[in-house]
Amino acid sequence: MKINTRTTGIMAVVLLLALFVFGSVSSAAVQPVNFGQDHVKMQWYLVNYGEENGVHFANARKYYTNPDVKAETIALIVEKFGTDQEVANGLYFTEYGYVYSKDGKSFAVTYVNHYDMVGNAIRATKYDEGSREFIGMSKDMIPFKAYAYATGKAPAKPAPAKPAPKKK
Repeated sequence: MKINTRTTGIMAVVLLLALFVFGSVSSAAVQPVNFGQDHVKMQWYLVNYGEENGVHFANARKYYTNPDVKAETIALIVEKFGTDQEVANGLYFTEYGYVYSKDGKSFAVTYVNHYDMVGNAIRATKYDEGSREFIGMSKDMIPFKAYAYATGKAPAKPAPAKPAPKKK
């Protein structure tokens, strides 16, 4: 089979363009911020934040590093939502969406999604604007920590440095 030089050139240009676009998109993504463990030893990460339509928002993930809290959450998912026990047992992390009041003193939950280890949703709950309840923040709360990033008061984490190529 003979390879056409023109086809090879076009494919190379398309590949380079795809790499450029992917690189631009991935560098624009928010880098996760490690918030450490909370009072019940659950590991938290801020995975997205910013402003949309004049409203500050943040998305945080809670990883189940405390087996007792994980068991309680699994039991709740099974009991309250009728999720199959085997599916619920795959619980690995929960992601929360937050929006903030204009004065920055309170937040509301926009969604709570439970996921397994490979990112499949076990249970997803979304709260529309009419059903959101704003709650006052205190400095020990994850939404309070995330608010500083959402408003730009805390510096965004830079992308991890790429290792220098090895010299031969």
